[in-house]
Amino acid sequence: MITKIAITDDHNMVLQGIQSMLSDTKEIKIVGLYNNGSETLNGVVKDEPDILLLDINLPDINGIDLCKALKKANPILKIIALSNYDEVSFIKRMLNAGADGYLLKNTDKLELLTAFKTVLNDEQYLQRDIEKKLLNQSIGKKTTNNLLIKLTRREKEVLEAIAEELTTQEISEKLFISHKTVETHRMNIMSKLGAKNSVGIIKTAIENNLL
Repeated sequence: MITKIAITDDHNMVLQGIQSMLSDTKEIKIVGLYNNGSETLNGVVKDEPDILLLDINLPDINGIDLCKALKKANPILKIIALSNYDEVSFIKRMLNAGADGYLLKNTDKLELLTAFKTVLNDEQYLQRDIEKKLLNQSIGKKTTNNLLIKLTRREKEVLEAIAEELTTQEISEKLFISHKTVETHRMNIMSKLGAKNSVGIIKTAIENNLL
């Protein structure tokens, strides 16, 4: 039985790398490669993949919101997050959005294939490091991120702009950075603060004397 795989990532090198990694696996067929959320929403309807590897950080939509939309439209589609983010808040939000698994981009072919088989059996797959992070938090172990919130200089600038109620476009123009870079900083800030939206960012930042 052939498993149809689609991949969403805005870096062609990642798309091509995974495609090449899986090219000699007979039971796997790559049916779609998408660069953004819009292509993904249209592509999964046309290509009908069994599994979608989904990057969280996309240029046109938050991958967490995209996951929710995809699952609502097609509940049987298996979605595995593929990300550089290993913060617990991101992982939990992605799983709560309906993701069937979570892998970091340093994963290898064997783990990819194991993840595919696991989610196709209607089980959740988490990379071991991810599983350990979730377990540590659930039993109350503090990670360095929990002990002290540290923002980079650029993250502080973006935080201040968010507090000024500037849009992504306005922040981009003010700081001379791209839309995607603004969104990356926003996601990093949300992760570090454990916030779900801009209101949560500002509230938590004030509570921690960051504003």
